[in-house]
Amino acid sequence: MNEHYNRWLHHRGLDPDLMQELLLLSQDEIEDCFYRHLDFGTAGMRGLLGPGINRMNLYTVRRVTEGLARTLIAQGDDTRKRGVAIAYDSRRFSPEFGAEAAGTLASHSVRVYLYPSLRPTPMLSYAVRHLGAAAGIMITASHNPASYNGYKVYGSDGAQMPPHRVDKILQALAGIDELALPSHSLQDGIASGWIKEIGSEVDTAYYNHVLSLSHENNATANQQLKVIFTPLHGTGNRPVRHILGELGFTQVHTVSAQETPDPDFPTVSAPNPEEHDVFTLALTEAEQYTADIVIGTDPDADRLGLYARNPAGNYTAFNGNQIGALLLHYTLERKAAKGELSSQGIVLKSIVTSEMGRSIASSFGVKMEDTLTGFKYIAEKVDRYEALNTPFLFGYEESYGYLLGSFVRDKDAIQAAMMCCEMAAYYKQAQNLTLTEVLEILYQQHGAYIESIFSFTFQGKKGLEKMSTLMDTLRNQPLKQIADLPIAQVKDYRLGIDHLPKANVLKYLCTDNSWVAIRPSGTEPKIKFYISAVADIIDAAQEKKKRMEKDLRDRLETSL
Repeated sequence: MNEHYNRWLHHRGLDPDLMQELLLLSQDEIEDCFYRHLDFGTAGMRGLLGPGINRMNLYTVRRVTEGLARTLIAQGDDTRKRGVAIAYDSRRFSPEFGAEAAGTLASHSVRVYLYPSLRPTPMLSYAVRHLGAAAGIMITASHNPASYNGYKVYGSDGAQMPPHRVDKILQALAGIDELALPSHSLQDGIASGWIKEIGSEVDTAYYNHVLSLSHENNATANQQLKVIFTPLHGTGNRPVRHILGELGFTQVHTVSAQETPDPDFPTVSAPNPEEHDVFTLALTEAEQYTADIVIGTDPDADRLGLYARNPAGNYTAFNGNQIGALLLHYTLERKAAKGELSSQGIVLKSIVTSEMGRSIASSFGVKMEDTLTGFKYIAEKVDRYEALNTPFLFGYEESYGYLLGSFVRDKDAIQAAMMCCEMAAYYKQAQNLTLTEVLEILYQQHGAYIESIFSFTFQGKKGLEKMSTLMDTLRNQPLKQIADLPIAQVKDYRLGIDHLPKANVLKYLCTDNSWVAIRPSGTEPKIKFYISAVADIIDAAQEKKKRMEKDLRDRLETSL
């Protein structure tokens, strides 16, 4: 029987609800719940809710917070007094986990700034910087299904901590028994003066910064744009509607069935704006309302999905690469028109994001630089370039994450929602164009870049072993061609290439500039396959992408 399981089973003070769940576990479930401590991936600690050291629960939250507290205390009194900002989303146990983290930190005389109610991830990032905190904690599992929750750790710059800083927390965790740590109440921390509520003035400061990003505050154009918005039962409702209201977008209709925060996300299987299914209700209302665009944010409002009405009257879905290309082009175009575009500015994207953005940036005389997957790497470079007085222009990932203003150091769907609405309003009034038409023009100017992603899911301990074996096989027996496209170069980022940290990513570059990238997800038990097909026209690129995907799927399904 598992040693950790026995410790939990015989722990007299175990939470009664967790004990009840523990007693119902099958042998396979016991193995999965206890075979390792919940790991940190590209976006912190994330996992299924439930009993065990490989699950999100009060004890795993208490343990990792203990490690963070010890790390901060080791940095001296100033760091301890600067403290930690904490926010949480609409998920199950998010408020309880936030309170648990706050109480644990306060018990070590580490100052805590705690939001009194749910907030989006970008507002937590902003609060860390605004308050001068030493660190931040965001309780969220982002776009995962309702059975998940998570714990993101932020540094003093407002960005998710990079691996070398997370390693220090992990070192501090060595030997800590999560069951031996006492529980500390939120009320005691407040009474002691170590826990302070984050006031509304921080919200106001954030909103003002977001509003300052606007390029075209045209009241007439904004009033004429019809918008359907869904927060997918998460934190985005109030912030997005507030910003749009301030800019005069008077025809914003929120999907009522998805408006209220709900940890069960009852209208969707997973609240992920990358998935078309989550927009079913929004698109139905868009048809009734003849909306120009449809936007949706995930539960912690760091990712944004977008649809736009096309000239035929139907709604076109945009993937993360396409949204990024539109936002990038609009941002550079408007800055250039106002004489505000610096040729020294920098645009940042991940290595699995479309190269179309590089062509757009180049057409404006602007440099684009790649980072590893995970927005913390974009934030890290924002910090580095800021120190060199290099203007940050835009950062994005194919996974529906965008950043326009560096006052936040994580992807920000509130910024993106505002800019998508402003962009759509501008093109509608100034050029009588829909966003679908704007994208088609960009394809004509830069070539057609068509991307897709598919994945294979591997559950549990055995699943992780299969993922590892597959990546080893792909390294030891590299692909020579994909469909009919010869491979010109294989990039193995585990070797630390292109001046980037080492990462478990393989990228196959074809002779025609198409490419495929393969990486295990840092947030879910799956391996992701990214395909980018490049051609002169859209139809040719789409056909090439289909051939590439079919070839990869056929090979992998045979070998798995």
